[in-house]
Amino acid sequence: MSVYRVLDKLEAYVHEGTWLPAGYRILSEERLIELLEKIRASLPEEVGRAKAIARSHDSMMRAAQEKAQAIVDEAASKHEELVEDNEIVKRARTTADVLLREAEEKARKVREGADRYAADVLVEMETRLFGALGAVRKGRQVLEGQRQSAERPLEEAAAKSKRAAFDLQTAGDETAALESVSPTAV
Repeated sequence: MSVYRVLDKLEAYVHEGTWLPAGYRILSEERLIELLEKIRASLPEEVGRAKAIARSHDSMMRAAQEKAQAIVDEAASKHEELVEDNEIVKRARTTADVLLREAEEKARKVREGADRYAADVLVEMETRLFGALGAVRKGRQVLEGQRQSAERPLEEAAAKSKRAAFDLQTAGDETAALESVSPTAV
């Protein structure tokens, strides 16, 4: 039986008591003691529940505070990780941009160097080819001149022949030099 029910019965019993003059009532001592004992018997149960509720309330509050603190600590840790990750990503992007620009600059310089080298090789080849072409023309002119000058004395023919042989030999040396130029260098 709950304390409140016993108190309600006690109150009802007091109101049912016999009235005496001067505002007193007559109540049975036995009945009063019985109701008080019921209150005492109910109190430990009620007080025990209240104490248990208070204890559990305190422990629940401590647990909730500990859990809240753990959540706050975890959130702060996660926040620091995210900030660090963000900084790492920013630094990595910056480094990647710098490396990309450096690589592009190096590639541009290599291309320019290769183009200059190819142009130099082509100019040198052109010069040699013009020299060889000149020697070939000169040799043809000499041969045509020999045909026309067949009537000249033998000494003149021999001199021209020696000169033509010399010119042809020079042209052959230049042609051999042109052939020795590696096509992979171009």
